[in-house]
Amino acid sequence: MKFCFVIHPTSLEDVARYEPGAVGKGRPLIEKIMEWMPAYAAVHVTGVRTPDGRETEGWFVAAPFMPEPMLRLPRETVYEKILGAIEIGASLGAEIAGLGAFTGVVGDAGITIAERSPIAVTTGNSLTIAAGVESLLRGAHEMEIPLQSSTAVVIGATGSIGSACVELIAPHVEHVVLVARNRTRLERYVESLRERVSCGLSISTDVREAVPRGRVVLTATTSTQELIEPDDLQTGAVVCELSLPHDVGRRVALERPDVLVTEGGNMRVPGTPRFERVREPGRDFDLGLPPQAALACMSETMVLALENRRENYTLGRGIALERVLEIDRLAKRAGFTLAGMRAFDAAVTPAQVAAARAAARERRTANGDRLVSSRAVP
Repeated sequence: MKFCFVIHPTSLEDVARYEPGAVGKGRPLIEKIMEWMPAYAAVHVTGVRTPDGRETEGWFVAAPFMPEPMLRLPRETVYEKILGAIEIGASLGAEIAGLGAFTGVVGDAGITIAERSPIAVTTGNSLTIAAGVESLLRGAHEMEIPLQSSTAVVIGATGSIGSACVELIAPHVEHVVLVARNRTRLERYVESLRERVSCGLSISTDVREAVPRGRVVLTATTSTQELIEPDDLQTGAVVCELSLPHDVGRRVALERPDVLVTEGGNMRVPGTPRFERVREPGRDFDLGLPPQAALACMSETMVLALENRRENYTLGRGIALERVLEIDRLAKRAGFTLAGMRAFDAAVTPAQVAAARAAARERRTANGDRLVSSRAVP
């Protein structure tokens, strides 16, 4: 069974990877050109092969939009281009389509797209959740954080990804701070959670107030702005980003060597995957990831194709934990594993992790073993 996956650039750096000829053009011009551009097949994916010999192939189909116009333009305008991309994939033989980045966020998170699509649709968020939490826990282990006595902060906690992440993180920590913009929705969600989790729970609508409280932080927002700055983070904190564009300001990498930032949801694809540019045969498409790696949302679409699951899988704002656990199990059976750590679009080496651990120890010693950030924590 074949697949397609809808992609779009999330930053100006991404635009250069999609269309090298756009380098040097201003952002307003690029955004306007993209609004005019129709969808097109950008990447042919081959070589995805499980340990037991199952194979799939597919296409990444571009729906050219930057994030801000995608959120600003009339919803039907955006839907039309996304559906155009899926129709291209279907014409190439795809039987399931994945929605990447903001194409899985706009409107009702894939429900309307699935109703109008000629083939099955998934946002890929179930495997993104499983891989993201696994990435966060891996980072905490690397930074020697005692999770059972620690506080976790989840930003975007009432969203489709964030809410499921809260439930998966809760059994591992002492307390979770849930952060979102809508206090009423937060309060309702926390009340529904109390019967299902045993850790402490609190809420906040202020990212800058909440982040200093956590030794582990997970971000799952649709913000187009940087939300976390260097002074916000505790000594030795771990931040896992499931958001594109990035929620963590790049100054963190320069000013906080004691903090470990990791992009959650990057997976190593089994077999010998090739991501070849359709318009320039023989040239590989730069995903901004290591060789053989793909985003977890892409990987979910591949897994469903390998399993011959011609069904709408992950849609809407509420994601069932049963689906998260199922796709995680199917992905592992197919040979998908977490890719190496990355942050700010670059690899995080074991040496860099060791340096962050050492910097955290040194900073705690200098501060009398206090864990708090340089900002006051209530």
